Amino acid sequence: MTDKEVVISDRTANPAPLGLLGFGITTVLLNLHNAGLFPINSMIIAMGFAYGGIAQILASVMEYRKGNTFGTVAFGSYGLFWWSLVLLLMIPNIRFIETTGTAAAAADPTSMAAYLFMWGLFTLAMFIATLKLKRGIQVIFISLAILFFLLTAGEITGSAMITMVAGYEGIFTGAAAMYVGLAEVINETYGRNVLPT
Repeated sequence: MTDKEVVISDRTANPAPLGLLGFGITTVLLNLHNAGLFPINSMIIAMGFAYGGIAQILASVMEYRKGNTFGTVAFGSYGLFWWSLVLLLMIPNIRFIETTGTAAAAADPTSMAAYLFMWGLFTLAMFIATLKLKRGIQVIFISLAILFFLLTAGEITGSAMITMVAGYEGIFTGAAAMYVGLAEVINETYGRNVLPT
């Protein structure tokens, strides 16, 4: 009897493009609103729940299966960020008939500033981990941290100008994520680096 070596290769797809595109496209759309181009509406809420939320959570689970802690934490966290943001926007419009017959109060600027600031701190810490990753991922995370801190400043000051600047910076952040996600799809499809990341 002879021993045979069995090699198991990972034939599962790369989940990062799905997560990056779910994050990127939804971030661009929300920040078109922050830039003052249109009011918040059901399109943003639906995209936040579905593509920003579900797609990233699915990518997180797939990254977990691949043993990628960074991808698991990043996509899971930002997918749930989108769900929490959708809930923040929706809950004040839901009537709690069983208890008081009134809706829960909307988050005030101070609580929204705390929410956004904590996400900024989390993102800044995640940026440190990206220093061992591709440059494109580094750009996404540092620009996202800046976005959260700008949005925090906008909430604290009530300045429409700061929020508008944050909107344009957020469009850049989302576009960077879209670029890296699409570059990974194109590069893997062609089997070579067509687009640098």
